[in-house]
Amino acid sequence: MAKHFLAFDLGAESGRALLGILEDGKLRLEEMHRFANPNGRMNGRLQWSLLGQWEHLKEGLRKAVAAGFDGKNKKIDGIGVDTWGVDFGLLNKDGALLGNPIHYRDSWTDTAMAEVFTKVPREKVFEQTGTQLMQFNTLFQLHAMNKAYPNLLKSAEKLLFVPDLFHYLFTGVAKAEFSIASTSQMYNMQTNEWAIGLLDSLGLPSNILPPVVPSGTIIGNLKPEVMAETGSGEVPVIAPAGHDTGSAVAAVPATGNSWCYISSGTWSLMGVELDKPIISAKSLQYNYTNEGGVGGSIRFLKNIMGMWLVQECRRFWIKEGHDHSYAELTSMAERAVSTALIDPDHQPFLSPGNMVPKIDEFCKKTGQRVPTTRGEYVRTCVESLALTYRRTLEGLEDILGRKLDTIHIVGGGTQNELLNQMTADACGRTVVAGPVEATAIGNILVQAMAVGAVKSIDEARKVVRESFNVKTYEPRDTAKWDAMWKKFTSLKKV
Repeated sequence: MAKHFLAFDLGAESGRALLGILEDGKLRLEEMHRFANPNGRMNGRLQWSLLGQWEHLKEGLRKAVAAGFDGKNKKIDGIGVDTWGVDFGLLNKDGALLGNPIHYRDSWTDTAMAEVFTKVPREKVFEQTGTQLMQFNTLFQLHAMNKAYPNLLKSAEKLLFVPDLFHYLFTGVAKAEFSIASTSQMYNMQTNEWAIGLLDSLGLPSNILPPVVPSGTIIGNLKPEVMAETGSGEVPVIAPAGHDTGSAVAAVPATGNSWCYISSGTWSLMGVELDKPIISAKSLQYNYTNEGGVGGSIRFLKNIMGMWLVQECRRFWIKEGHDHSYAELTSMAERAVSTALIDPDHQPFLSPGNMVPKIDEFCKKTGQRVPTTRGEYVRTCVESLALTYRRTLEGLEDILGRKLDTIHIVGGGTQNELLNQMTADACGRTVVAGPVEATAIGNILVQAMAVGAVKSIDEARKVVRESFNVKTYEPRDTAKWDAMWKKFTSLKKV
């Protein structure tokens, strides 16, 4: 008998509600709802529109009900939400929300890491968490909040990461799911508990941290008010891997252990799946992270700026009156010549706005010709991203002490065939691209595991291989890319 699961997948640019129909070992998807995920500034802070997001989630459920999944004709066997990491909302003692979640790209954390390290050295922070040191991690956001809004933090009874916050709105139950908690720089990956001593050392409240549950935990049933508003029957809400990368990795159609993955979207997250965290001087040196995965696994990976570079260039050009689709920009890049290389992880690229002038400035400071056409800018971004993947791959192999033969790319970035081929060329590895909707697929399959419809992560990946097409890219013209790699690694720090 078919099982039906509704996955809500929210990314930095957009969100979607996809219905998964699991039957006879195969999965097919039906899109219920797709929406933009805007953000904006209010009172000087870049914030997410939580009410707008919540209304879209309910709309996705309404559309599923309208399609016949009302609990009478056909039922939904589970609902789960995944989102980006680190951001959070606060509840007071009455369970009321204390404002919108602040966007991780807000400037309030610009000095937070340096300030934290004056109290707890960076080596000790990494030792206690195993998390890649990035200024927007929850730990540094809490430090910034304690400076900017101390009374708000004092009013908080509970902190919930964004997917956990939506599960709370659906059910009234406040829990933190393992994968999303592990992105925070507040969770000890070796002891599997909150790093309370770290928070105490920084004067940050640890009493607001919720209980942590594994991926695939049934959180509770929909609240009566949500059922009444959407017309749904009683539906269990299941925490998938709440961090979107955790769900995406669950849908990597790989076999064996000689592979790594790139979850490709606004961010690119490149890494491997392990049984235990690697918290060492070398992993700190490379600034890799240990994050939770399905079945208690570890996603040992690196966060890379990803398609954000192209997205921000596109937004810059739209303001100038040039509104090109991503497909058009990719086509321009294919026809363009190589002009310059940039470091995608260059700090000024992190914040929104003026990406094109920022690239110009980087090129000038590194003695390179500034791109002159939109195609050249996009080609600069994509080539540099492919070379960053090579840098990350070499770091992974150095730490692991073994070669990785295949790179699996999943997520929206798989649609960029230019980048996929460049990745194969730059890294000298076979690239397998697909599926596109890996995050929602992983979300659905983790839900299926929770109710026993899928028995294991290996079976889940078999379902992916049986259900979705992938495309393979083999390396070409590696000598050219070796020369580009030499130039890339010689770029001076600016």
